[in-house]
Amino acid sequence: MTDTLLEAARAVQQRAYAPYSRFRVGCALEADDGRVFVGCNVENASYGLTICAERAAVCAAVAAGAQRFRRAVVVSDANPPAAPCGACRQVLSEFGRDLAVEGVSPSAVVRWTIAELLPAAFGKEQLA
Repeated sequence: MTDTLLEAARAVQQRAYAPYSRFRVGCALEADDGRVFVGCNVENASYGLTICAERAAVCAAVAAGAQRFRRAVVVSDANPPAAPCGACRQVLSEFGRDLAVEGVSPSAVVRWTIAELLPAAFGKEQLA
């Protein structure tokens, strides 16, 4: 069985702009309606301006009108597979603590939920 989300993440990983770290990441995000949105990391000489693949995918999805997600697949060449960074965990948590996240490397897959990755997320509850 073909995993469309994994294929999309691998394809977009190849388009990452990572001239400084050479750490290429691709993310495919599946919306509740089945649409798939992708993002790759885009580095900048001013390192703080770098955008991660996960946040790029979220931005693409929101720009297209999607705000509810089922699953995210994050592909890198790291072994063990890389989990989303803290900033990406926080952004993903905005859209659902039960979101399934898969970290994929060339030789392994690790699965989490956002709640597992960020157990004490800051959320709208704190703003009330």
